[in-house]
Amino acid sequence: MKSFRFSFRVVAMLAIAAIGFGAQAAGVDIPALVANYPNIALGLAGMGMLGELDAGLLKALDSVETKLKAMSDKADGEMKTLGKVAEDTKTAIDTIGVEQRELADRMLKLEQSKTAPAEPKQEDGYGEQFVKSAEFESFKKADARGRTRIEVKNTVTNAIGSTYSERRPGIVEGAFRLFTIEDLLTKIPTSAPSIDWVRENVFTNAAAETAEGVAKPQSSLTFTTGTMPVSTVAHWIKITRQLAMDNAALAAYINRRMVYGVNLRVENQLLVGNGTAPNINGLLNTGNFTAHGYTAANLTSAGLLNNRFDLIGATMGDSALADYPADTVILNTGDWWKMRLAKDSQGRYLLGEPGSAAVPQLFGANVVASNAMTAGSVWIGNIAQAATLWIREGVVVEMSDSDENNFQLNLITIRAERRLALTVEKPAAARFGLLVPA
Repeated sequence: MKSFRFSFRVVAMLAIAAIGFGAQAAGVDIPALVANYPNIALGLAGMGMLGELDAGLLKALDSVETKLKAMSDKADGEMKTLGKVAEDTKTAIDTIGVEQRELADRMLKLEQSKTAPAEPKQEDGYGEQFVKSAEFESFKKADARGRTRIEVKNTVTNAIGSTYSERRPGIVEGAFRLFTIEDLLTKIPTSAPSIDWVRENVFTNAAAETAEGVAKPQSSLTFTTGTMPVSTVAHWIKITRQLAMDNAALAAYINRRMVYGVNLRVENQLLVGNGTAPNINGLLNTGNFTAHGYTAANLTSAGLLNNRFDLIGATMGDSALADYPADTVILNTGDWWKMRLAKDSQGRYLLGEPGSAAVPQLFGANVVASNAMTAGSVWIGNIAQAATLWIREGVVVEMSDSDENNFQLNLITIRAERRLALTVEKPAAARFGLLVPA
C-alpha cells in the first residue's frame, strides 16, 4: 500500500489519536478529560486548519510531540516489564493534558482573532455530506460501533476553467494541489470490472472516380482490440472514537486528507500511470501517444528555432495535418511559467505583461499546467478524441471499529477509495515528447 506524506501541521493534529491511545493505556479516563476540557480537542483539531503559526506555537507543538513520544515509550516499557504503568508516568500524561489545554486556548484565541469577509453559501463538500448522511447518524447512535459506508458526490465547483478543487472552509493547512487533468476528460459511468474496445488499426482508402461498367475499387480496414481493467485507488488511516463522534472535525478530516489523498493519486496516475495492474493506464504511457519526432537538427532544417514555442507550434501543425487538430497542451507547471516569463529582444513579455490577465493559450489551444506532468516534456492533442475516463465508483468513505485491535483501543479506521479506468482509444490524436529536444 502506498504511503501518503502528511504536512507537519497535520502530524500535529494526528497527535490527538496517539495521545488518546497512550493516555488510555495509562488508565486516564479520556471521555471524562474531553468532557471537562472540550477546548483540548477543539484546539488540537484547529492546528490542522491554521495556515500560519507563530514561533511560540511551533515550539509548543515540538514540545508536546517530544513529551508524547517519551511517555509513550516509557509506558510501553513499563507494561512489558512491570505489567502496569507507573504513577509518575500517569502524572506526566496528566501534565501533557494540561499543556494541551493551554495550547488549545492559545490556538482558539489566534483563530478567533482572524477575521474574513462573509463567503457565499457553498454546497456541501465530501466531509459535510458524510457527517450529514443517515448512515453516519446510525453509526453515531450505535456509539461508533460497527461499520458504515457512504458514497459521496462532488458538488463543489470553482470559476477556473478546466480545473477541479475541493472547497475547504476556513483556514487550511499546508499545500493543496489544484487538480486540472480529470476535468479535461470525457467521463462515462460503467458497472463493468474492465473496459473492452475495438480500435481502428489501418484504413486504406481506395475511393476513386470510376467509369460506368468498371469494377469499383475496394478499400480495406483493419482493427485491433484493447482491454483495460478498472483500477481501485484507496488509502486508510486510524482516528480516535472521540474524533469520529465530532461532526465538524471529522468532516474537515475527510475533506482535507482522505478524499484529497485519493484524488491526488488519481491526478498523478491519469498522466504517468504505467498501465500495469493495478495502475491506471496514463496518457504518457508508451503506446498511448504518437511521438512528436523532433530533434534539434530537423527543427533547424525546417527553419525553426529549437525552443518551446516553435516545438509546440510545429507539433500542433503535425496534428492538424493528421486530421487530429489539437485543442489542449499539457505542460509541467514550471515549464509553463518559463514560457509565461519569456521576453523578446527588447525585454517585452511574449505572452502579455505581468499586470494583464493572460489567457493560458498557445496557438489557440488551451494550456493546462499540472505538477503531475513530466518536467521538460509536452503533451499535445485532441483529448476528447484521444481518451475516455470510465467511472466505476465515485469516492467512497467507510468507517469501522472492527479492524485489528480497534475495539480494544477505542480507534476507528477510515478508508477512502475510488474505482476508475482510463482508456486511450486513439493514440494518433495525442503527441508527446521533449520540449527542447537534443
